[in-house]
Amino acid sequence: MSGDFSGQRPSLHVAIDLGASGGRVAIGWLEAQADSHAKLEVEIVHRFPNSAVPIRSHLHWDIVGLWREILHGLRLAATRGRELGRPVSSIGVDSWAVDFALLDERDEILGGVRSYRDPRTDGVMDALLESIPRAEIYGVTGLQFLLFNTLYQLLAIQRDAPDQLEQARSVLLIPDLLHFWLTGRKVCERTNASTTQFYNPSSRDWARDLLERVGLPHGFLSQIVDAGEIIAPLEPRLAAELGLPDVVVVAVGTHDTASAVAAAPLTSQSSAYISSGTWSLVGLETHAPVLNAVALEANLTNEAGVNDTNRLLKNVMGLWILQECRRAWGNPDWAVLYEEARDALTDARIDPDDARYLAPGLDMPQRIAAHCAELEQPIPQSRGETVRLILESLAMRYATVLRELEAATGTTVDAIYVVGGGSQVALLNELTSSATRLPVIAGPVDATLIGNLLVQLGALGEIEVGTGRELVRTSFSLEHYEPKGATNG
Repeated sequence: MSGDFSGQRPSLHVAIDLGASGGRVAIGWLEAQADSHAKLEVEIVHRFPNSAVPIRSHLHWDIVGLWREILHGLRLAATRGRELGRPVSSIGVDSWAVDFALLDERDEILGGVRSYRDPRTDGVMDALLESIPRAEIYGVTGLQFLLFNTLYQLLAIQRDAPDQLEQARSVLLIPDLLHFWLTGRKVCERTNASTTQFYNPSSRDWARDLLERVGLPHGFLSQIVDAGEIIAPLEPRLAAELGLPDVVVVAVGTHDTASAVAAAPLTSQSSAYISSGTWSLVGLETHAPVLNAVALEANLTNEAGVNDTNRLLKNVMGLWILQECRRAWGNPDWAVLYEEARDALTDARIDPDDARYLAPGLDMPQRIAAHCAELEQPIPQSRGETVRLILESLAMRYATVLRELEAATGTTVDAIYVVGGGSQVALLNELTSSATRLPVIAGPVDATLIGNLLVQLGALGEIEVGTGRELVRTSFSLEHYEPKGATNG
């Protein structure tokens, strides 16, 4: 149970959530209800766009611009707190995984902050796997092989700019960098550390032997901390400037998927989740890493979760392909696109995880058409058919991944919980239910922000650790979908 909240102090918590296409700053608090329990209230105070910036054929994140937006959001949070008569008590940052900054001895960034979609890692993973067997790396890290993992980004730097590694005194993943700027303390939160492919989930520490074997340094790695640990108070000058006295910074589930899954209202160990957005993370929560041959063959990944859990999952390209198509079409209204798709029919299917779809580009509809032609399938003739093809293909891909998860764990999945922005896409939820022959429970939409806030509430003792999902179920409305018939294909 979530417990009796009637005596809790009326404080606010600030969740900063950064995604590849945008960021949000939100405040959250517990609102007492008539039954002496509480409801979690969430209010977004600032939204801002984000995208990788092309510079001389490479893709960089505008990390200084993101910092500016975060500071603005914190000022708005402080103002809103005064309006509500509730002081801000804590701050936590989550973001996408794998990307990082190298800092020199003066804590200046070396070489900028590159995007995981930058082409510098092309071929790096394949070259490494020629010298070290996949099974050996997987046995140590339990992580899926993706060409943009942090390990391959560091190897690309070693190849192209070895002087940067020589000068580097710290390597900080994006949320850890921002937490450092907020507090002056360098740590790496475990859920994000586990995405690098040089973290050992069995020893729960950095895989230093692996780094030495591939010729990479490891002296610049920070101490790993768990989600829920208080990092430090907000840096005094920053606190005074922002009007946020007596605020601590909490290591939340800094990998956004870890935060989203923490807010997924799962009801059993047999429930699967899909954190649905630009990427779709399809997985199960397990008590320990799953490192068997089936998991390796399926390229499933083991990532640390909140509250000492393990997330066994696979990355699926998600709504990224559709987002890029929409951009190519001049950004029409989402509701219009989904209505066109509902009225369209197509027998064509693509593999959304095909490498051709990874890079951004206004030619995404043409890439889909070319893929269909290669597969000797009907080429979509309208926007509606293209959108329908993408959603049908995603649903079928989810079904395949769920079968792989069941085979690796011996679990029979009983339901799918979809959280994040994609939980609002009713047609995709319907297709997913039909493709998997399972009930789909959709929501909450702002799962990442909510999971971020739940960890902060637990860290400050405002809820009992481990009761967050019950709080989610009683605080937010969920949509239910049942299978209505198999999808085509």
